[in-house]
Order: sequence, then C-alpha cells, then structure tokens
Amino acid sequence: MENLNRVLLENVLPAHVAEHFLGRNWKNEDLYHQSYESVCVMFASIPDFKEFYTESDVNKEGLECLRLLNEIIADFDELLSKPKFSGVEKIKTIGSTYMAATGLNATPGPEYTQEHDRQYMHIGTMMEFAFALVGKLDVINKHSFNDFRLRVGINHGPVIAGVIGAQKPQYDIWGNSVNVASRMESTGVLGKIQVTEETSRILLTLGYMCSCRGIINVKGKGELKTFFVHTEMTRSLSQGTVMP
Repeated sequence: MENLNRVLLENVLPAHVAEHFLGRNWKNEDLYHQSYESVCVMFASIPDFKEFYTESDVNKEGLECLRLLNEIIADFDELLSKPKFSGVEKIKTIGSTYMAATGLNATPGPEYTQEHDRQYMHIGTMMEFAFALVGKLDVINKHSFNDFRLRVGINHGPVIAGVIGAQKPQYDIWGNSVNVASRMESTGVLGKIQVTEETSRILLTLGYMCSCRGIINVKGKGELKTFFVHTEMTRSLSQGTVMP
C-alpha cells in the first residue's frame, strides 16, 4: 500500500513534495509550503491553437483538435524524462499554455564548477527546455501538416510553492516573479522567447545571446525593458552577445 501511495503521489506532485506527505510526521492539517529565493518560471503558449480549434462534423465536434493538443502536451511531458531536464518541474497546463519551473529541486551538475554557474544553472536548464519545446513542436507540425508556433515568456526570482486542496491536491507556485513570467508570455511575439532584463543578464553570463526589444508596457507592472533570446542555432554560431 505504501508503494502504491508513493506512485500515486509522485504522479500528481513533485518527488520532493511527495516525500513530505509520505513522511511519518505529516498531519492532515499541515499545509505544505516552501519559499525559494531564485526560481525560473516559463510560460509557453500556442496562441494560434484557438483559431485552429473548431467544432464541426469533420473533426468530430472538436475531438480531433483536442486529440492533437493532447499529443503536443504529451510530447512536451516526454521531454521531462530526459536526465538533463530532471530539474524541470511541470506546474500545469492552462488550455494550450504550458507552465514549468526550475530551481524548485535543482542540484547543480558536475559541469557547473563556478559558484556563479551553480547558483544560476537552473536558468540555463529552463532555456534549454524552452528550445526543446520549440524543436518538439516543429516535429509535430511536420507530421500533422500544421504551422503552430510557441510564444514563450521567462522570468526568475523568489516564489512561494505549496500544495492546495484535499481531494485533488495541486502543486503550484505564486509570487510577483510568476506574474511577470506570465506577462512576458502574453506580451511576447509568436516564435520568440521573451525575458526580463534581469534574466537576460544572467543568460549573458551563461553564454546565451539576447537582443533588446525595448520598453514595453506590462499590465500591472508599468514599463519594462525586455529582451528576446536568440535561438539555439544562432547562439551556437555566434561568439559574442548582443546586449544594448
């Protein structure tokens, strides 16, 4: 029974959170919560899926559209099983938007020897995961004869993580950093990864290239300077970093 409980919990909660609830000292009234100083949050949406979705006899009243969306999300989830993405936690999906975070359980790998790299390596992991999502969607487009593109927003900073609910517990994260990451996605551009100025500076030190988009008006945050992260191909072919 204990093994079954573990499997069930780890299917709905991150492994390190499941351990909390499997502990012998845990009580039903205990609220799981944890504060983090630096978590990288990503929102990746497929805006043109809304136009793609129709309910007609041809697609079985929308069933075929949902079947394709399920395939896309399932393929995104499959990336999480790769060792290099072990530090990525899927938080949830909201319609055709995929939310994930790093830094919630991150343990620096051996390739990160400098203290600065070890402190911010999870931001690089999040960026690589975003690149992987773009690549995975390209493959799906070829097989399904579609032209979906991601609009990605990323930010990092302090968050509070917790589990809400008794019958259907859900792990989630909250904080200004999460809200800004969401705004980076909603104010972004199709086919691009938009980040805050603070996150772009960290990416610069990790070897990524960013181009300044300029000042944009962000709902609830006022005017912010944002940056677009160059694609993986551009980054590998370039030696410097563009940071106006």
